[in-house]
Amino acid sequence: MRKKNSSIWMMMALVLVLILSACGQSAANTAADGGDQAHTSSEAKSKTSNNSEVTLDTEAGAENEMVSYQSDAGEVQVPKNPKRIVDLTAFSTGFFVALDAPVVGAMSGAMNNKYIQQQLAAQGTVDLGEQAPTAEQLLALKPDLFIVYTGTEGVDKLSQIAPVVQIEYGKLNYKDLMLEMGKLTNKEEAAKAWITKWESQINELKPKVTAAVGNRTVSILNPYDKGLFVFGHNYGRGGEIIYDEFGLKAPAKAQAEAIDSGTGWASISIEVLPEYAGDIIFTSPWSGDKSDSKKVYENKLWKNLPAVKANHVFQLDPKSDTYNDPMSLEGELQFITDSLLSASK
Repeated sequence: MRKKNSSIWMMMALVLVLILSACGQSAANTAADGGDQAHTSSEAKSKTSNNSEVTLDTEAGAENEMVSYQSDAGEVQVPKNPKRIVDLTAFSTGFFVALDAPVVGAMSGAMNNKYIQQQLAAQGTVDLGEQAPTAEQLLALKPDLFIVYTGTEGVDKLSQIAPVVQIEYGKLNYKDLMLEMGKLTNKEEAAKAWITKWESQINELKPKVTAAVGNRTVSILNPYDKGLFVFGHNYGRGGEIIYDEFGLKAPAKAQAEAIDSGTGWASISIEVLPEYAGDIIFTSPWSGDKSDSKKVYENKLWKNLPAVKANHVFQLDPKSDTYNDPMSLEGELQFITDSLLSASK
């Protein structure tokens, strides 16, 4: 894998050198030929002393204005109004969609997220696949900003094409990250407006949900190859809504290991499942491996859980509900609210 990535970046560097070389040669030829063509702008014209018209490219200058941004890996110069964002994180893409910031390239995970799929298609966003995209793919998109996770290999090569902002996954909750993405894209007011609207929705729904659930506990469980993952308040799958916004209770062990620990998740064997299973369960097969979830869902321990017997188990979407960006949370809010209210009947 490391050898493959190295070859990708070597290819990228070679292509970049060729592009820069061609641009330099073109500029030299223009100077040698005495070319005097000017870039035109409809709003930037002035008169010289001999009344000839001179055009100034002030619009291009405004479009290319750079500002300082403090990323999780240090300060970086970024476009004030980025127009061609390439998001290599997948989990951040929904923030840009919510802010109406143009994403020209995104990973397959984001492209297949039902909560933002249509918006990305309408933008003409290119699907960059599940693994590291090739040099040709990235150069063809002509990005003016890259978004990556901290520690991503090849950041130095990416920065030769466009500024790179590194984000540390999980460092900020989704509201704070929304504000940061608003700052990054010069759309801070839109970010604040989304948060205000979101909090208004929560304030309206929370009393109904808490009354319906009462003192019952709620779990988020994903079967995987070696057992089950127990999710908490900050790892998607509706945890931000269930535990943080609605303030519902998790079973004591899930609370301690997946929430109070700050990790957002815990891994358990099926033998201890009853200790982590709530009165209400949200679940889906784990999308991180190809294991058959039936070995959990058809196990006697699962079938004998009170939530299963009461038909208080609700299936999450394994491709989309893993995300905790604003667009995904809006979609999850409706499903989670309807599910919790139905569990009171």
